[in-house]
Amino acid sequence: MHTNTAIPCPSCRQTMAQIILPSKTNGTITLDLCYACQGIWFDEFESVQLAPAGVLELFHALHAHHDEARQPWSNTLQCPRCNERLIEGRDVTKNGKFSYRRCLQKHGRFNSFGAFFQEKGFVRQLTNPEIDRLAKQIQIVRCAGCGAPVDIRTQNVCSHCQAPIVVLDADAVQKAAAGYKQAADRQVNLDPMAMADALLENERNKRRMAELTAKERRTAPFESDITDLVVGGIGLIWNVLKR
Repeated sequence: MHTNTAIPCPSCRQTMAQIILPSKTNGTITLDLCYACQGIWFDEFESVQLAPAGVLELFHALHAHHDEARQPWSNTLQCPRCNERLIEGRDVTKNGKFSYRRCLQKHGRFNSFGAFFQEKGFVRQLTNPEIDRLAKQIQIVRCAGCGAPVDIRTQNVCSHCQAPIVVLDADAVQKAAAGYKQAADRQVNLDPMAMADALLENERNKRRMAELTAKERRTAPFESDITDLVVGGIGLIWNVLKR
């Protein structure tokens, strides 16, 4: 159970930032984030307890730090609660596989920002032709699941955790954002007109994306961080999610 006391990052061991978010039980959850390592520590069950409104607030916080450089994770990650070594865990969603590190004593797990995006449905898997086309522009991308480098000229999945190559996608963002917005608005009982305005803004964003030229569509999702196809597009997420 979370003590609301600052804890060290499992990787760099620097003090993690804390953010208080709404939970599904109308209470709050305190999450611990390391922006330098792009990691989130979830005490046991915190990820599934996060309310839709909390997901939107978390994206707001991540957006404020989305252009900061990521430092690699250490080879050995330690639980911030008991200091024991974290072990690799893997999960599967409709957007593909992703990995995380978990404590054997069930204190919690350490997710990359990219893995969190996958878990919450804000990404889609790239097709083989899309990977081939992207490989002509860049060669190495960061795995969204474990952060390992992937040479997409020769690999279509991460050799370390077998996660597919995924990217923040306009259509996936629109669909996921609409679902989270509706759930969040129901939970906090916002004015129906506010919901209508949010949906209209989503439609405007969708039309603007549709009006991009073919060349712009290929480059737009990657322009903020060409080596990280997921975290690099967080600006796109926030433009859709912001109220």
